[in-house]
Amino acid sequence: MADQRGRVLLADPRGYCAGVDRAVVAVERALEIHGAPVYVRKQIVHNKHVVATLERRGAVFVDETDEVPEGSVVVFSAHGVSPAVHAEAAARQLRTIDATCPLVTKVHQEAKRFARDDYDILLIGHRGHEEVEGTSGEAPEHIQLVDGAEDVAGVQVRDPEKVVWLSQTTLSVDETLATVDQLKTRFPGLQSPPSDDICYATQNRQQAVKQMAAECDLVIVVGSTNSSNSVRLVEVALEAGARASHLVDFASEIDPAWLEGVGTVGVTSGASVPEVLVGEVLDWLAERGYPDVETVKAAEERLVFALPHELRPRRTERSAADPA
Repeated sequence: MADQRGRVLLADPRGYCAGVDRAVVAVERALEIHGAPVYVRKQIVHNKHVVATLERRGAVFVDETDEVPEGSVVVFSAHGVSPAVHAEAAARQLRTIDATCPLVTKVHQEAKRFARDDYDILLIGHRGHEEVEGTSGEAPEHIQLVDGAEDVAGVQVRDPEKVVWLSQTTLSVDETLATVDQLKTRFPGLQSPPSDDICYATQNRQQAVKQMAAECDLVIVVGSTNSSNSVRLVEVALEAGARASHLVDFASEIDPAWLEGVGTVGVTSGASVPEVLVGEVLDWLAERGYPDVETVKAAEERLVFALPHELRPRRTERSAADPA
């Protein structure tokens, strides 16, 4: 063990949220029920380790439904899909399991409702992100994407009194509200969604980082580069006062040079990251002089989502021979 150089602050909550846990278990359960291969459209969640682990068990990840053999089982990822994707799957007679996070489904339902009422919908999110594509597909003629404050000036609406904003669930809360403020300057009649679109887990993970960042010389965020909520945690750490912050998939990606002059290291992980990867980072730090770990708790999370209905056990039906 190296001489002690400093301490670690460990964010809580971190890692898997209820929607990610449900999606990963959905693929595992589908493999148990149907056997390999089970096809998955896009990455079930945005994490390299999770995808590789499921591939070893027999999951086959594809970009589009037309890559899935007709009649096969396909799981839709936690990020959600558009009605067009559901229609394509039906046309190919695919057996679908929809692992869309229920909080993403809520945004889809809001989009459909406001479109039915003929609102212009301003969807705050990242261009090209799967969740944004799925939500936009619910009402493409009503939805405009606003990818940050720089897009605000180009927004055009039919009626400034019939406009509402919705958002991708994994954004930075502060950045989103800053964009909303700019939109409201242009459209004072802008309405807000009936409930918060940015998911509880995203907010809680950002809050935990905010609470510890000012004490940290370095914040290590465990997560993949295509994970929106993980990338946001790096930004939040820097904005909240951390001297440096880096995103890594694995402990092996940490550069020892990052530790030069560092007394306090903050550690957290994105909502699609299994805890085993955080444990490996803590072990790596302990071996280099950071054995003491103090937890910084921002919230208690107890939410659990039921599995997609296609995977729930069916109630055993009594046979005709059973007594009434």
